[in-house]
Amino acid sequence: MSPGDLEFVCALVRARSGLVLTGERGFFAETRLSPVARREGAASVSELVSKLKSTHDDRLMRVVVEAMLLQETSFFRDRTAFRALTSEVLPDLAAGRRGGVRIWSAGCASGQEPYSLAMMAADCPELGDPHIFASDLSAAALEKAESGLYTHFEVQRGLPIRSLLRHFEPADDGWRISPRLRQRVRWRRLNLIDPFTVNDPFDVILCRNVVDAFHPTARAKTLEGLSQALSPDGWLMLGVEEDAPAGFVAGAAPGLFRRAPALEGASRAWALPG
Repeated sequence: MSPGDLEFVCALVRARSGLVLTGERGFFAETRLSPVARREGAASVSELVSKLKSTHDDRLMRVVVEAMLLQETSFFRDRTAFRALTSEVLPDLAAGRRGGVRIWSAGCASGQEPYSLAMMAADCPELGDPHIFASDLSAAALEKAESGLYTHFEVQRGLPIRSLLRHFEPADDGWRISPRLRQRVRWRRLNLIDPFTVNDPFDVILCRNVVDAFHPTARAKTLEGLSQALSPDGWLMLGVEEDAPAGFVAGAAPGLFRRAPALEGASRAWALPG
């Protein structure tokens, strides 16, 4: 891949997803795009990029961008934050929510985070019956998430053995989460840098280790959208090393932030653009 091709791909990814690629970008791009090139009948990544440049094919652009997304995730990632959700945040919210707490996993990748929330709710009756929503830009990641099927390696990353035995069953040389928990989660394909609306505000929004890799303009825009979608007394959960966004204060654990009183107000409806 030539330097010009690499810059084209990085600019496309930044424009379509907000993601800024750093580090060994050339190696990363070649690794991620080589399988795409083969599936698309291109002899090389360079030929794939040339096709993009000449056709501006929207479907192919979407496939390339999704292949370049960072999809690192695991079950119960950052246990301190999850313990704080279970012991402090969600019980307090559930006590004041007659219709159930609304939780959104924004940038859910292959689904381990929303399923962790579903297992947490199933194991803790005091949390009530929360409504769990999950979204991601990648259609392939969402397809895997909705299937609930994970490899032995994936379930070994963060999932306690008791949770595996209680909530999963062996399937296709791996493990599939129970239908009961799969039905707890509602999935949407959503680009966080695009305008979006919600019918009712969310009480907790998790967007962990997502916006920290965004271009500053895209990061600010995304955080503003999430803030608008959060209830006045809601909580925002970012990665444990991410700083509090403007108008939020640190909460019960690293990465957990409460809305400042000055941000009380507008909410939006849960729906896809257009």
